Amino acid sequence: MSDKLYKAINNEKIELTAEEIAELETKQAEGLASAEEFQAEIQAQKDLKASAKAKLIAGEALTEDEANTIVL
Repeated sequence: MSDKLYKAINNEKIELTAEEIAELETKQAEGLASAEEFQAEIQAQKDLKASAKAKLIAGEALTEDEANTIVL
């Protein structure tokens, strides 16, 4: 597999410049960071719901955030 990156312009294969490659790598890193942040938010919400459920089963008081996770 080639180490070179290309773009297509008017059906013509053109090699990317170093600046274009750097920009793509930056965007990729930002995208990965954003995806990881989103996954962390989803996991935090799941953890909060699990905590609320456990407290309800045990008869303990819920925090406001835990109570907000309950759908009536």
